[in-house]
Amino acid sequence: MATASKVPAAESTLRVLTHLAAQRGPTPAAAVASALGLPRSTVYQLLDVLVAQGFVVHLPEEHRYGLGIAAFELSTGFSRQEPLSRLGRPLIAQLVDRLGESAHLVVLHGRDVIYLVEERAAHRPSLVSDVGVRLPAHLTASGRALLAALPAAQLRALYPSQAALEQRDGRGPRSRLELRAVLDRVRTDTYATENGEITPGIASVALAVRDHAGWPAAAIAVTFAHDRFPDDDWPALAATVAATAAELSRRIGGRPR
Repeated sequence: MATASKVPAAESTLRVLTHLAAQRGPTPAAAVASALGLPRSTVYQLLDVLVAQGFVVHLPEEHRYGLGIAAFELSTGFSRQEPLSRLGRPLIAQLVDRLGESAHLVVLHGRDVIYLVEERAAHRPSLVSDVGVRLPAHLTASGRALLAALPAAQLRALYPSQAALEQRDGRGPRSRLELRAVLDRVRTDTYATENGEITPGIASVALAVRDHAGWPAAAIAVTFAHDRFPDDDWPALAATVAATAAELSRRIGGRPR
């Protein structure tokens, strides 16, 4: 049985904010009340306070509520404090120690992934990736893990035409149909791979890190010389990476899958 909150008003306020943050757009107060199982009068009172403090904006013509500028400022504060990097760095280091291979943590930015953490294993091949480096998401295992977790509409917006699919020496998906097939395979396998599409002879296995709403906040990958691991060993590598991804998801208050 769940323990009753010692500060129910604070808990209800945070539940309202969390619910609004998980929606695709502004939401009617009645829908918030129904989703959270709260009285409408309570929801309206909480929304009034949140609007006054700038955390929520009221759209009177639409009879809906959405996140306000103060909520955005919270998110930028989150970015400035780099919690993903701080929480992820020791986990990535442990993953490298466990596997003896290099590993990294990335986030999605447009059609690219940006490397937040890069841990190199000793006596392993040099890599093109490093902290701050950007690479095309559809060519990397970590990017594919993130893209496979996005809604179809968002994928279409990211890749409206074949021209959006950057190539490296002719490697990687050349059309949206080929990209869809790659991402379908990721969803079936529950992990993403790439083999020589960034650097010939180098392969990667990756999984997404989910946030509190189940959205892909980041991805973790292990990178290795292809001749060190036959394809049959990749699921075992993925299972080890999955444990690290699940732990980072737990640390950021997320819902691992």
